[in-house]
Amino acid sequence: MNREIRTTGAPAPFSRYAQGVEVPAGARWLHVSGQVGVAADGSLPEGWEEQIELAWRNVFAVLEAAGMGPEDIVDSLVILTSHDGVPVFRGIRDRMLGGHVAGSTMLICGLANPAWKVEIAVQAAKTE
Repeated sequence: MNREIRTTGAPAPFSRYAQGVEVPAGARWLHVSGQVGVAADGSLPEGWEEQIELAWRNVFAVLEAAGMGPEDIVDSLVILTSHDGVPVFRGIRDRMLGGHVAGSTMLICGLANPAWKVEIAVQAAKTE
């Protein structure tokens, strides 16, 4: 099982994420490419909440295809197109991860399609 690392030697997390996550030897790793808030049929909702939830559902679909779940996420890279999305993202992430914490890096910048508001890439690990 992956283990959260906490230390007072570095700043405390600014929201619900881990300062570090230790993965046991022999774990199976999965790197999930950045998932955006686009449905499998190609449709794209306009709002922050809808795109963020859909991006997380897309991440979960890839995890499931590999026999993993949200509890196996070790680290995430989140890209938002505006600071306006930060509090929305944090609330949805916390709800969708159901109390699980992982490492997290967040960037505010443009994405390949200007209609996209969010992209989420994760690394997951699971011991068999």
